[in-house]
Amino acid sequence: MMNLTVRSAAQVLVDQLVIHGATMAFCVPGESYLDILDALYERRDCIQLISARHEGGAAFMAEAYAKVTGTPGICLVTRGPGASNAMCGIHTAFHDETPLILLIGQVARPFVGREAFQEVDFVQLFGPVCKWAVQIDDPRRIPELLARAFMIACSGRPGPVVIALPEDMQAEQVAVSDALRYEPAHAAPSATQFAVFQQLLLQAQRPLLIAGGGGWSIQSTHNLRVFVERNGLPAVASFRAQDIFDNDAPEYIGALGVGGNPQLNQRVARADLIVAVGDRLSEMVTQDYTLLKVPVAQQKLVHVLPEPSQLGRVYQPTLSMVSGMAEFAAAAYDMAPVNGARWGAWLREGRAEYEHYRQAAPVNKASTTGAPAIDWGMAVAHIQARLPGDAIITNGAGNYTALVHRYSRFSTFRSQVAPVNGTMGYGVPAAVACKLAWPQRTVVSFAGDGCFLMHAQELATAQQYGAPILVIVWNNTCYGTIRTHQERRFPNRAIGTGLQNPDFVLYAQAFGAYAERVTRTTDVAAAFERALAESAHRSALIELTAPDQN
Repeated sequence: MMNLTVRSAAQVLVDQLVIHGATMAFCVPGESYLDILDALYERRDCIQLISARHEGGAAFMAEAYAKVTGTPGICLVTRGPGASNAMCGIHTAFHDETPLILLIGQVARPFVGREAFQEVDFVQLFGPVCKWAVQIDDPRRIPELLARAFMIACSGRPGPVVIALPEDMQAEQVAVSDALRYEPAHAAPSATQFAVFQQLLLQAQRPLLIAGGGGWSIQSTHNLRVFVERNGLPAVASFRAQDIFDNDAPEYIGALGVGGNPQLNQRVARADLIVAVGDRLSEMVTQDYTLLKVPVAQQKLVHVLPEPSQLGRVYQPTLSMVSGMAEFAAAAYDMAPVNGARWGAWLREGRAEYEHYRQAAPVNKASTTGAPAIDWGMAVAHIQARLPGDAIITNGAGNYTALVHRYSRFSTFRSQVAPVNGTMGYGVPAAVACKLAWPQRTVVSFAGDGCFLMHAQELATAQQYGAPILVIVWNNTCYGTIRTHQERRFPNRAIGTGLQNPDFVLYAQAFGAYAERVTRTTDVAAAFERALAESAHRSALIELTAPDQN
């Protein structure tokens, strides 16, 4: 029914957010969108507004919220510096294929083009890292353009949309009808394509299925898991997509990416058929494009992606399918099973390699300062063994993540929340958003010392909104990944990578969190039990460090 009630443009915009299903939004408030904030106050019974401590943190929260709920993340920031601070979250959403709507307060329309206070052309700034960027100058077009924004963000290859909103436009009174709730559009594979696909499986001796990318759901991952099980098909997760499969299933043989199992890399290179579903097969997954040759892979390649422009971009497939993940998984679920007995040994070998790889073994090595280092791999394994099956694990970027991915096991979809684009500072704000989305689930954020301090202030957001998280900080007093590269290329010439850190225990306690420091691997399990108990009502932090680092 048409609603022609006279409203402010800001009220129209917030009403559209409600129509399109938004129930939570993340922001740092700004004077350039005060009218929208006031409209959100009117609809606070429908949309909970979370005020973060940095726009980067707010954008990461919106991106993580979208990952764990399957609904578009909503982020609001002010013009100029505020919007620029959110750029990293938009880049993450673009590469991670996460639907997100960024709303930016813009300078008043009469001032545009005069280099007004904090003025930026946001269409140009964000255009290369989002699916669509637009400025709304006519308030009567808000329902139309918001519906289009949600449609674009969620259809095909999911991703972020950026909308600039001049502050004077927000206050205009308009009589305009609301849009209908958006319905995303996805392509589906044809029966002919699936017949060819089935023939390729029938001919294969060493097949592998690799799944990743965005657009997955609980139902589509279930359908894919059933397809893999019925066909005895070795299943591989793409970089930071380990929760697509049940890691304890006999068909799962590991994940590709940084610090992955070398035996799995060799297995990909030896395969005669690769079925890549949702994953673009980037350099992170293919070891700098060496596991599959460019442009024609030595393996037969079935490539399933939601956007036709991505198919053939690097690799020319034997069979390409333009399809949404749900549509492909549903068709795979309905496909008559192929007898996979001939690749049974291939599957069992791959599974055995994965089981061996994920067994934590003590490693005795010195820290960068010369002191005995706490065993990070064993520590992760101790924590993993104690986590509930539906726990959510977040992390940012750094050397520490390789062992987090290696020793963590995922059985529940939407339990691994990590940036495919490898951005630092992601883990803590992502954990806050995950806890807000799923308050009954345990949420653990792993971080290096450099990664942690990039957005550690969002512990205040966790405290303010009653979203207690667990943070494990690996303190090696350096930017570990860059130090590693320096030592390989320029031995004994490290510069710029050393860190002098605050007392992380006191720092966390200042936010009202429980905190303790652990210097021995044997003490990790007991410390985690204490932190886990405390996290029922407040955030908790464990710092893992060598004895001489504080």
